[in-house]
Amino acid sequence: MGKFACVIHPLSPKKDVGRKYPLLAKVLPTPFIHFFSRFWPPLKLSQITGVRSESTGEEVEGWLLACPFTADQMLRLPSQTAYKKIVQTGRLAERLGAHILGLLAFTSVIGDGGVTVSQNLDIPITTGRSLTIAAAIEGLEEAARCHAIRPAAATAAVVGATGSIGSACAILLAPMVAELVLVGRLESHLAQVEAQVREAGARQVRTSTRIEAIGEADMVLSTTNTTRPVIYPQHLKQGAVICDVALPPDVSPRVAQERDDVLVIEGGVMDVPGPVDFHFDFGLPPRQAYACMAETMVLTLEERYETYSLGRQIQIERVREIAQLARKHGFRVTGSQSWKS
Repeated sequence: MGKFACVIHPLSPKKDVGRKYPLLAKVLPTPFIHFFSRFWPPLKLSQITGVRSESTGEEVEGWLLACPFTADQMLRLPSQTAYKKIVQTGRLAERLGAHILGLLAFTSVIGDGGVTVSQNLDIPITTGRSLTIAAAIEGLEEAARCHAIRPAAATAAVVGATGSIGSACAILLAPMVAELVLVGRLESHLAQVEAQVREAGARQVRTSTRIEAIGEADMVLSTTNTTRPVIYPQHLKQGAVICDVALPPDVSPRVAQERDDVLVIEGGVMDVPGPVDFHFDFGLPPRQAYACMAETMVLTLEERYETYSLGRQIQIERVREIAQLARKHGFRVTGSQSWKS
């Protein structure tokens, strides 16, 4: 039987630590959680059972592993410090017998996007970004249909367009929409992505370093690496749809509270085939997983034990390939649902 492991870590310290240690999260202030997590060892959260392919009937199993660093620490600490803790978590996966390791959330984006971690482990790793991109695009298309938005006549915006996920999403959206708005921090990097989306078939392209630029967009896909919301009610066009791929979310809870005309979906969430049981509450309904987790499962079902999505550059052909393999085994993008705070 194929075996995999997925690495997660606390995004919201009090809430996420409370999923494993309710009493500890209740009594420890957030600064203490940040402090003690530097000394906490990686741990096995649960065993994942019942992931079964619809096409082959084969079943695989895996583990949820916790890298103790919080999202804030992942960004603030030196990369080498974060690498060391992630590698320790990967070695736990090796001891458990995993054939492949998935790096999720900020474990996949710090430093060089998993390359250094991969060089220090004996099992292949993937960041899951390829399937995350495919699921995000499909989810945004579905959300647009729900709001009677025709992509070919719509303006779409990508927030975090200079990141690996954002730039790949922009390239895939380019031939689908009437106009594309690219939002990022640095104009020089935006210029590079603009050239790529024009080559991919974009009809009209605008770039901006200001979040206010999404105010004319009918469709918004957001995928930044920030730890705080960047999209608020005043930023959004009447009747817009937003696919929020970021963890933690880019969209403020105020959007759900104040803008009932807007549809916000949690991007990159998939239904997992088979009687799957994660034996741990990581924040999604039963039998659902983030697409980055699902990529690791798909590769295990395929017995493709290889570094698949790694580093800063995403290969568009791999996005298309992993989407096809996911459909083959019965992984489906979860139907549009409003984002919840």
